[in-house]
Amino acid sequence: MHRYLLKNGTVFDGSGSEGQVADVLVENGKITAIDSRSILPPGDCKVLDVSGKWVMPGFIDIHTHYDGEIEIDASLSESVRHGVTTVFLGSCGISMVMGQPENLSDMFTRVEGIPGEFVKPLLQRIKDWNTPEEYLQHLQKLPLGPNVACFLGHSTIRAAVMGLGRSLSSNVQPTNDELQQMDAILQQALAAGYMGLSVNLLEFDKMDGTEFRSRPTPSVYANWKEYRYLFKTLRRQNRILQTIPNTANPLTFFSFILESAGIGRQGLKTSMLAMIDGKTVRGIHRIFGNSARLANRFLGAKVKFQGLPEEFDVWTDGLEAPFFEEFEAGTNYLHLTNSDERSQLLMQPKFRKLFRKQWNRRIAPRVFHRNLKDTHIVSCPDDSLVGKSFAQVAAAEGKEVVDSFLDLLAKYGKNLRWYSIVGNDRPDELNWIVQHPDVQIGFSDAGAHLRNMAHYNFGLRLLKMVADNQAAGIKTLTIGQAVKRITAELADWFMIDAGHLLPGKRADIAVVEPTRLTDELSAIHEAPMPGLPHFKRLVRRNDAAVPYVFVNGQLVCVNGAMQYNNGNSHPKTGQVLRVSV
Repeated sequence: MHRYLLKNGTVFDGSGSEGQVADVLVENGKITAIDSRSILPPGDCKVLDVSGKWVMPGFIDIHTHYDGEIEIDASLSESVRHGVTTVFLGSCGISMVMGQPENLSDMFTRVEGIPGEFVKPLLQRIKDWNTPEEYLQHLQKLPLGPNVACFLGHSTIRAAVMGLGRSLSSNVQPTNDELQQMDAILQQALAAGYMGLSVNLLEFDKMDGTEFRSRPTPSVYANWKEYRYLFKTLRRQNRILQTIPNTANPLTFFSFILESAGIGRQGLKTSMLAMIDGKTVRGIHRIFGNSARLANRFLGAKVKFQGLPEEFDVWTDGLEAPFFEEFEAGTNYLHLTNSDERSQLLMQPKFRKLFRKQWNRRIAPRVFHRNLKDTHIVSCPDDSLVGKSFAQVAAAEGKEVVDSFLDLLAKYGKNLRWYSIVGNDRPDELNWIVQHPDVQIGFSDAGAHLRNMAHYNFGLRLLKMVADNQAAGIKTLTIGQAVKRITAELADWFMIDAGHLLPGKRADIAVVEPTRLTDELSAIHEAPMPGLPHFKRLVRRNDAAVPYVFVNGQLVCVNGAMQYNNGNSHPKTGQVLRVSV
């Protein structure tokens, strides 16, 4: 057990109120006192002077895909170093709760941009759980860095009950007995303390492996009868549906909003992806946001949209990103695993014609804008191309831009690395998003898309955005409101014990240095990933901005350095959090 006294910090308790200078005493994993008068340090207490710094509850990341990484390095230090003290697993219909290791890997790795050659043998070696409760017990045994709470993945239980092949067949639906089995598993999970069920309707999230490669994940094949059968249990127990509608059919967004409605029944708590000011259809975020506001106010719905407080930017090696599964030609390319076969496909006239037609189809719903002017090449064996857009390269070569793009892909493959911003590029609209009452700040996708994105420090970027807007005289959140949005507001809605900085509460604390909330927060780096030799992921490192992080009263990180005990790789500080109602 540890005692710490944080002296003279500006304390934000998560309630939304503004900070007050006070001392904070931490003993035996709990906050035992917060006082604006000086607290005398008890014996055997380490005193930390945090004058001028902000002291607040640790951030909550409501949307991660750490389900694989947690088995490799349970410290999850890339999130903890940025002040995150609680993470959610089991997002997007995929969890590791039950099923064959090979099936779990194939459902998870291609969708989330994680090397399957590492995940599959890992699961084959370690998986010894078969029920929702056993999975939580397994997690609790790990040397967790942050606290962990879980969703049950719909694709996971569908494959486990129906068998993977039947769960991926468009002309097969579960029998009544199989529906009852899925519902029984869901009820077991809720009784064990899972937050709810995650469902994914995205058709461009594809299976890995060989047998069912390039089919959408199991959740996509369900019909609304199946969804609603499970939603009844969530509604009855006031638990949460996390869902991704089908972007190819935007009406599914509104279907889920109406499904959440509470007229004549209890509203279904729904956390939906995602609120983004996308470049493809400007203004769609306002339509979704206003629709949720009306439904929540007049139809008894309980809808929230997950959103990021920063630019949604993407790095891509060749075509290695989920966006290019949005159309048939992209999936045909990514279906192949051999680089020579991919290059040969790119040079086939029939394929190029199909790719060009589908790439240029402007009226089709999509996530990625496909504007090759709005790109720039980050690295390439031909250094003369670095810094140019694909449109500039095509103009210099006298080629049509898509043909030039395909030629470069055929020549360089994954050695062609490029960048583009997908959305949240307009500061005024982003400010509107973070203030919206039906937006949940999160959606970092931490632990996934390791070569494509790095949103681990979303909490710090929200604080910077708010501070910058205030300095510029722009109407925005207060710092206290911003802290609440990424702490207590999320904890209370998802019904977990976190997010509050109050006496008697667990001591999950982030100490922030406001003078270091600078443009450094957006700088990108590549760093080795624990357990994956020769693999580098994207990160943003701004360690001076978070001098101290506590989880359950233990000092786990100092200026980005995880604190080790007794020569262990890292101490166990996090706990499995269960919903208690």
